[in-house]
Amino acid sequence: MKPEARIAVTLSASLVAQFDDVLDARSPAEFAEDHVPGALCCAVLDDAERAQVGTLYKQVSRFAAQRIGAALVARNIARHLETTLADKPRTWRPLVYCWRGGKRSASLAHVLREVGWDARVLQGGYKAYRRYVVERLAERPGRFTFRVVHGVTGSGKSRLLRALARAGAQALDLEALAAHRGSVLGHLPAQPQPSQKMFESQLLAALDRLDPARVVYVEGESRKIGQLQVPSALIEAMRASECVLLEAPLETRVALLMDEYRHFFSDPQALAAQLDCLAALHGHERIAAWKRLAADGDWPAFVARLLDEHYDPAYRRSAMRNFPRLGEAAVLHVAAPDDAAFARLAEELA
Repeated sequence: MKPEARIAVTLSASLVAQFDDVLDARSPAEFAEDHVPGALCCAVLDDAERAQVGTLYKQVSRFAAQRIGAALVARNIARHLETTLADKPRTWRPLVYCWRGGKRSASLAHVLREVGWDARVLQGGYKAYRRYVVERLAERPGRFTFRVVHGVTGSGKSRLLRALARAGAQALDLEALAAHRGSVLGHLPAQPQPSQKMFESQLLAALDRLDPARVVYVEGESRKIGQLQVPSALIEAMRASECVLLEAPLETRVALLMDEYRHFFSDPQALAAQLDCLAALHGHERIAAWKRLAADGDWPAFVARLLDEHYDPAYRRSAMRNFPRLGEAAVLHVAAPDDAAFARLAEELA
C-alpha cells in the first residue's frame, strides 16, 4: 500500500465541507445506527461478510480471515466503482471512514487513490466522530440565544416554527429531527424514530448550520421526545431562555390536532394501544370513554376531551416548573388553523 493511501485528516466543524462526499466503509447495520449526516454507505463488507470474517479470525486464524476478507473487500469496492461512484469526475475529493480509521477505510481509500482521486481517511474513524459529536453537544448550545415557543398542545408550536423558517428566521425543529411529536400520540406513521446516536448527529449538524449571532426559535420540549433524550446542555440552555407563548381557542386546537393525528382515524387498534399507555394515570374508566368516542367516529369530541383531561393538565404541571421565564413571555394569539395565520405570526416575530 502506498503511504499516501493512509493520509488522514482530523475532525473539525468545517471538515466535511472540504470534501465532495463522505464515504462510510462500515457495514450497512453500523451505517443504519448512525453515520456522518450526508455520508454514502460504501460498505467494504456487508453485515454477513463482516460476521464471517470475524468468525474466521476467532476460530481459524488471522491469515484465513484476511485472505477471505481481502477477496470480499475487493469485490465490494469494485461494485461501488461500477455503481455508486461510477459518475465521479477526475477532481472528486472523498473523505473515507470506518470504525476506527483502520483497514476498511484504508483499503477503500487506497483503491480510490490508485484510480486518481484525492481520497483521505478520517483519523480515528467513526469512534472519533462520535466522540466529537458528544463533546460538541456539551458546549455548542451555550453559544446560542434561544427563544422558546410555548403553548398548550394543539396551539400550533411546530407550525409556527415552520412558518418562521419560511420567513427567514432561524428555527430548530427538534420534533422533526426526532421523528416524533413529543406526546403519547406523537409517533409518526411509517416513520420510526432514529437511534439516539443518529438523532444527536442530526442535531449537531442542524446546530452547525445556525448563526450564533442570530436568535434561534425552538419549541419548549421535555427532556425526552418519544424514546429519544435531548442533550442536557441544550435543555438547560432552552430552560434559561426567553419565551413566546401561543394561545389558541379550543376549536382551533381541535382542528390542528385532527389534522396532525388523522392517521389514527383509520387505525383504531394503534390508537387504542397508545391510549392504554395512559391507564395508570387516568384509570380504565376514562380510557374506555375516550375509546368509545373514537369508535363512534366523534373525533372532535375525542380530541377535545383528550386536551381537557390529559394534555392541558400535564402542560400546566410541567411548563412553569421547567421554564421559569414563561411567566414573562410575549403572548401571540392564533387566529385560525391555517398557514396564513401562522405566516402572519411569523412575520411579527421575525
